[in-house]
Amino acid sequence: MYRILIVEDDPGIAGAIAKRASMWGLDTRCVEDFANVMREFSAYDPHLVLLDISLPFFDGYHWCGEIRRVSQVPVIFISSAADHMNIVMAINMGGDDFIAKPFDQSVLMAKIQAMLRRTYDFAGAVPVFEHRGAILNTTDGSLSYGGEPIPLTKNEYRILLTLMEAKGAVVSREKLMERLWESDSFVDDNTLTVNVNRLRRKLKEAGLADFIVTKFGVGYQLG
Repeated sequence: MYRILIVEDDPGIAGAIAKRASMWGLDTRCVEDFANVMREFSAYDPHLVLLDISLPFFDGYHWCGEIRRVSQVPVIFISSAADHMNIVMAINMGGDDFIAKPFDQSVLMAKIQAMLRRTYDFAGAVPVFEHRGAILNTTDGSLSYGGEPIPLTKNEYRILLTLMEAKGAVVSREKLMERLWESDSFVDDNTLTVNVNRLRRKLKEAGLADFIVTKFGVGYQLG
């Protein structure tokens, strides 16, 4: 699990980021002692740092410089001071990216995932798929929505994973059956229909109606 250190003195913003990051399978810690950020940095050993500019005691530029003395961990600045001078200063001080406040949480998570992939050189550094707020974590095969888990069978997981990997494109019934056969689970046409319908019911009960759409004569896609 990747560790994200949040250096943000607004507890509302820090808490919201931490909550969203946890939904994406990321571990987070919010700095509490802004006079000793490096002490918390060293103790937590994060994979990525989210760093505000305006902070108590010392600003984000100072802490970015201190981090760069000991680590090349990626640093993403988050700040409402988004004029050109501050953006240039942030990058020159060793920041890897800059996101202006207010920001969309989905955009922030996408930036974090991209940075982790590039930095740690894994094709699936953050093995998580998201659609309509539903989070599918391929590390443990879990599905959650609104912070609540949705239990899946192995077949239901593989069906949902295949659809999410397609990113909205139609997936044929034949392709889905091939993916299920890979797990040594022989599935015929009728069994596939039963599995899809059962998965749909679970999603609907969780508040995700029409999450899987049938394309008659072709297959299925995310709705």
